[in-house]
Amino acid sequence: MERVSNPNSILAFVTVAREGSVSRAADVLNLTQPAVSHQIRRLSEDIGLTLFTRTPRGLVLTPDATAILPKAEQVLAALSEFRRSASQQIGQVSGTLRIGTIVDPSFIRLGRLLSQLGAVYPLISTALVHGVSGEILEKVQRHQIDAGFFLSDAGGFDTLPSEQPLHVRRLAEFKYRIIAPPGWESRVAGAGWRDLAALPWIGTPPASVHNRLLSKIFAEHGCAQNVVALVDHEASMLEMVRSGVGLSLSRDSIALHERQTFGLVVCDNLSVPACLGMLTLEERRDTPVVSALFDQLEAVWRQSPNGSSFATEQI
Repeated sequence: MERVSNPNSILAFVTVAREGSVSRAADVLNLTQPAVSHQIRRLSEDIGLTLFTRTPRGLVLTPDATAILPKAEQVLAALSEFRRSASQQIGQVSGTLRIGTIVDPSFIRLGRLLSQLGAVYPLISTALVHGVSGEILEKVQRHQIDAGFFLSDAGGFDTLPSEQPLHVRRLAEFKYRIIAPPGWESRVAGAGWRDLAALPWIGTPPASVHNRLLSKIFAEHGCAQNVVALVDHEASMLEMVRSGVGLSLSRDSIALHERQTFGLVVCDNLSVPACLGMLTLEERRDTPVVSALFDQLEAVWRQSPNGSSFATEQI
C-alpha cells in the first residue's frame, strides 16, 4: 500500500525551501532543528526523492524538489481551505491567532479588539508578539505570526518590500510631529528639513517607521540626519528628548501632551503624515482565525480617529 506523506513533513519541506536553512525553518515552525530534519528525511523516504543538497551558502533544492515544490504549496493551501470549511460547517472557529503588535496598546485599540474577538469567537486564543513595524512585517512573511499592525507613510502600503502578496486593512491616518528638548525654541523655530537634519537626533533602528519616514525625507532634501543616539523603545526616546539629547518624531497626540506636561518644544511648521494598518499574507486572509480577526477589526475601527472609513487593499 502506498504511503501517504504527513502534512507536517510537507510543511517542513516548504518552510526549509523558503528559508534556505533548517535552523531558520525551525525558528519559524517553533520546532527543534532535529525535528525539522527528521520531517525532511521522512518526506524524502516517503516519495523516494532527494530534496536538498548542502552548499557553503546553505541548503539548495534539488531539481526534483524544485519541480514538486509548487505541488507541496498547493497541498498546504488545500489543507488550510479544508480546515476553514470544516470550521464553518460546525459554525465555530477555533485555534490560536498570533498577532504582531506595535507602539502602545491604546493607540492600536488592542484591548477593544481582543475583547470584541473573545466575545464573538470564544474558542480563539491569541498570542501577542511585540516589535517595530519592520519586524512585524518580517514575522508575517516568515509565517511566525498570522497578522500584525504596521505603520507606513500616508501613501499607504503599496511600496512595502514583500515578495509575497499582502492583504492590508488601513485603519487610521495621523501625523508625526518633531519634538525637541525644553529651551530649544530658537533652534527649531521656522527651521526647514535641512536645518533640522544638522541638529542632534535620537535615531531608531532601520526597521522602525521613524527611520523609514525620516530617511526618505532627508534623502529628498539631499541631507543626512545627525544621529547622536539610537533607541528602539518609545519611552526611552521620550526620556532622552526630555533630557536634552536631541530631536525625535512623536505622534501628534503624544507630542502635544509632552509639550503641556514636560515643556518639550514642538515644531509647528513641519509634520509627517502616516498611516496605521493591519496586514497579513494574501494566502492567509481566508483562514478561519485570520478572517475572524479582520471581521472584528471592522467593528472596532469602523470609523478612524479622523472620521474617515478604513479601506482594504491587496499589494
